[in-house]
Amino acid sequence: MKKVLAAILACLMLCGTALAMESANDITWEPAVEAIVTMDNINVAVPSAILMEKTTGQILYEQNSHNRYAPASVTKIMTILLIVEAIDNGTLSLDDTITVSTHASKMGGSQIYLREGEQMSLEEILKAVVVCSANDGAVALAEHLAGSEASFAAMMNERAAELGMKDTVFANSTGLPTKEEHLSSAYDIAIMSRELIKHNMIKKYTTIWMDTVRNGEFGITNTNRLVRFFNGTTGLKTGFTDEALYCLSATAEREGVEFIAVVMHAQTSDIRFEAAKSLLSYAFSTYTLQDAKPDEVLPPVPVKLGKVSYIQPIIEGESKILLKKSEAAGITKTVELDESVEAPVAAGQRIGTLTVTGKDGKTIAELPLISADAVGKLNWWEIFTKYLLLMVTGSL
Repeated sequence: MKKVLAAILACLMLCGTALAMESANDITWEPAVEAIVTMDNINVAVPSAILMEKTTGQILYEQNSHNRYAPASVTKIMTILLIVEAIDNGTLSLDDTITVSTHASKMGGSQIYLREGEQMSLEEILKAVVVCSANDGAVALAEHLAGSEASFAAMMNERAAELGMKDTVFANSTGLPTKEEHLSSAYDIAIMSRELIKHNMIKKYTTIWMDTVRNGEFGITNTNRLVRFFNGTTGLKTGFTDEALYCLSATAEREGVEFIAVVMHAQTSDIRFEAAKSLLSYAFSTYTLQDAKPDEVLPPVPVKLGKVSYIQPIIEGESKILLKKSEAAGITKTVELDESVEAPVAAGQRIGTLTVTGKDGKTIAELPLISADAVGKLNWWEIFTKYLLLMVTGSL
């Protein structure tokens, strides 16, 4: 026990190192008591911010959300995302052994002081990157997946393009200062944060406050103080450099709804945490997530000249909708379906609409109803056989 406590105390000094990290003084940061806030009195004294709901992707607040800034260690959200996706598709495993390269061992800023040739499991390094923003660990992960950090940066940019992150360009896996262009925006960071927290396995690490690596010999503490001080925090990533100033992507979940608050270019660490806390508190006090599914099972729709006679409609995409709590009571759901459709029918073809209306009669949401499956068209012989059967037996 003494050995673990000593390791943790050592980490509190070591993990406060210079770039792409927070100062050791942040350890003592304690936010004011959480208050219920309204949009009118949210105080986000930062140049750029955004508030997004995870399931729907709905934006609830934004302030200069497409302004481009150096993202510092918030960059590592994309680094972590690529690693998690590679684990999910079987390319990598948490049990992989990573051998540290010369390049990885020479990273500055926040680190766990990996030595050239040192071997550590992918899971241990991933935990260090997520919790204490280890730059050396981020590079080791990048090299393990892509062969080099440069190749990994290319993968980061490719994935960013796939996600529609038009404000972003990555030059490295860490967010450390570079002569090359390395920029992002609050909007883009929210997009990649949302993608990352779809992978629940990462929350095993993003919710850690204090832990150790190297068999308990090296203590790590989460740079995201909200993990300790804000109810429901699920992550995600902090960042700081002299150029980027103080950045944060914060995620939190309560009562089945999860929000993402991104703050960029804040003047102090306290300001970024208070801004994120205000945004998240507003979201939790104002919004709720409800299932828009009809109260009764949707009836099947007849198919003319189809290989099957009926097709089942379903709601396209996510059936949940985000509502203000003041609107949640008294909503009505109206289903409009085509009387019939003519074959061929494509899977996903729109065949109706589900309309959600508030108690004031205003439309809250219109959700497409689509065909669950594809239905082929009968050929002439099948049509002839079908109607011959009808004439002979009186039924199909």
